Parts: sequence; structure tokens; C-alpha cells
Amino acid sequence: MILSDTDIRKAIAEGHISISPAPDFASQLGPCSVDFRLGNTFRIFESGRYAVIDPRDKNVQAEITHEVTITDGRPFIVHPGDLVLASTLEHLKISNDLVARLEGRSSLGRIGVVVHSTAARFDPGWVGNPVLELGNLGRIPVALYPGMRICAFTFEQLSSPSSVGYAAIGKYANQSGPTASKLSEEA
Repeated sequence: MILSDTDIRKAIAEGHISISPAPDFASQLGPCSVDFRLGNTFRIFESGRYAVIDPRDKNVQAEITHEVTITDGRPFIVHPGDLVLASTLEHLKISNDLVARLEGRSSLGRIGVVVHSTAARFDPGWVGNPVLELGNLGRIPVALYPGMRICAFTFEQLSSPSSVGYAAIGKYANQSGPTASKLSEEA
């Protein structure tokens, strides 16, 4: 069952969902979702340094990207065909009886911007700043601004709480910025 705006407010009040900084319900709460805003830090791929991304090579994972920080009020330009990692301004924590789903915003999709390529599910017990997999599917560069509403989160009630939460086992638990892939840690 997807939580309604009423149930989202209740889940926040009861501590099942924690969002920091606290959302402005007037501008961020929808009928069944909460909008999150774009943070200031981006992870950009160094496309000319390696001929291939080898997910087993720990050196490539560390060296193929670098972080940039954008000052408030300044744009970050996403060029056609780019894949850029970014994080939300908001920190999210969910209880073991909920799952969250990151959704794109229609207004951005209509200008070619996607906010995730595959990682839309946030498992029960998840905690950290959500990372976005930003892409520009259009043919014209798009300016994105820190603090703008970039995505929406919906929340679903599980049939029962999970026995182990993501914070205890997840490799991206407690991330605070656009963390690079940790696929090389899987043996």
C-alpha cells in the first residue's frame, strides 16, 4: 500500500520516516509523495581516462570520477548523453516496515532529464542522502540548480517489518554525498 499525504505526515510524526532538513509540506508534499531537492555536490565521470569501466577494478572505480561542488544560485549543466551522480539536499531514514521509491518529476522528464537509471528502490531501514543518477536524454544541455525540487519519494508499507534493515547490511548506508559505485566490493 502506498502511503497518502496524510499517512506520510503521520509516519514522519511517529518517526517511521525521518527527513532532514524537514520538508516544507506546502511546497514539497504531494498527494502521495514528498519532493526532495538537489544538493550541491556532483560526481562527474572522466570519460577520457579509461577505455572501459571494469566493475571489478577498484582503481578504476576510485579514479574514473571526481567530485565538484556548485555554489547556491549557480547552475550545474547536464549535457546530452551525460551520466552524473548527485545527491539530494535531504537526508532520509526509513523504518524497517517501509520501502521508499524514488520517482522522477514530470516537469524535468519533459525536458529530457532523468533522475535514476535503475536505483529507484530504498530498502527498509535505509539511511543517508539519496544519490541520483542524473542523465540528459535530450539534445540540448539543461541547467540544474542546487535547491531545486529534483525528485519525489513515495513510501510503501511492508506486510511485516524486515528482520534486517539496510543500515545494517547495505554498502551505501549513511552516504552523505554522491558515492561512486561499490560494485568492485562484490566478490
